[in-house]
Amino acid sequence: MKIAFIGLGQMGKGMALNMIKSGAELIVNDIDHRYYPEFEKHGAKVTANIADTAEADILFFCLPDSKTVKEVICSEPLFPLLRKGQILVDFSTINYKVALEIGKLLEEKGVHFIDAPISGSPLRANEGTMTIMCGGDEKVFESIKKYLDCAGKTIIHMGELGSGQLTKLINQLFLNINVAAATEILPMAAKLGLDCEKVIDVVNNGTGRSHVSEYFAPRILNRQFFEGGLSMKVAYKDMICAAEIGAEFCIPTPVLAAATTTYQMALLNGLGDCDKGGMIQVHEKLLNVTFKKSG
Repeated sequence: MKIAFIGLGQMGKGMALNMIKSGAELIVNDIDHRYYPEFEKHGAKVTANIADTAEADILFFCLPDSKTVKEVICSEPLFPLLRKGQILVDFSTINYKVALEIGKLLEEKGVHFIDAPISGSPLRANEGTMTIMCGGDEKVFESIKKYLDCAGKTIIHMGELGSGQLTKLINQLFLNINVAAATEILPMAAKLGLDCEKVIDVVNNGTGRSHVSEYFAPRILNRQFFEGGLSMKVAYKDMICAAEIGAEFCIPTPVLAAATTTYQMALLNGLGDCDKGGMIQVHEKLLNVTFKKSG
């Protein structure tokens, strides 16, 4: 069995390395070749020509956005080389409508497509403990699950094609709303003269704790806004997708709309390169305070 992995970025590199555990013959490709020696050291084949990956039986993708995924899969040189019976698995987070479009084009060639967005951190990608939510034919999903088991700990088939992307969106919206709420309230504590470190200690040992308070809050205290994951300008695509779905299906989301406004304020204030915790600077500026460690 031959497998290919396209996209060796922040998440893809670790996942691809873990795929070696499957025992399959692995070939990898990325526009950045810095990690090629590491893969060669572990016995994988590397190529600067993505067309070479078409020889694989299963192709995995981990790319930055909808546009890139569609261009890579549905254009030359790769698309014309795809053959009936191949399986393409996309770990990228993309618009679910784009996933459906890609699936339709591949179906016409007799190629199977599984949308399989991931949730986790680069550390979890390296450990092989990602959460993977999959959409597509269940029999195809079962046939590739042993490879997914190399990269993930929680792997769930969510339903038909596109279901993986919709599930990932729901997960991201929980996170995005939580971050927007936390970064609004924490400056309030600073404005009221409370000790910021003690506030976080109380929250993380009380009923208000969350992934945001445990993961982002310590970084905010240390004014680290570029180490918490995706930048806001990249993550904002989830808010756009949610707004489109809400409009299409007439789903009222007032809290989500408020969180989206916070994202927009952050982007308009030039904070797009910061991670999500960086949006606290919007409210700090309004209140003329800084949420940080004492001294």
